[in-house]
Amino acid sequence: MGMSEDTLMKFLREGFPDAEITLTDLAGDNNHWQAEIVSAAFAGVPRVRQHQMVYDALQGHMGGVLHALALKTRAP
Repeated sequence: MGMSEDTLMKFLREGFPDAEITLTDLAGDNNHWQAEIVSAAFAGVPRVRQHQMVYDALQGHMGGVLHALALKTRAP
């Protein structure tokens, strides 16, 4: 199944319009991604909550269409 880079980027851009986002397909299968997201939205927010914010932006696709997402999040 998997999620294309364009679709994943669309969800992340909608959730974090100001962000610098770098996506890496870790297994070449559109199913195991790494996302590095630098956004002002993360300022002062604990890391666990930052990751929850990313999952929220994915609108329920994490664990279904998208199997694995390694996250690196930080504020600028």
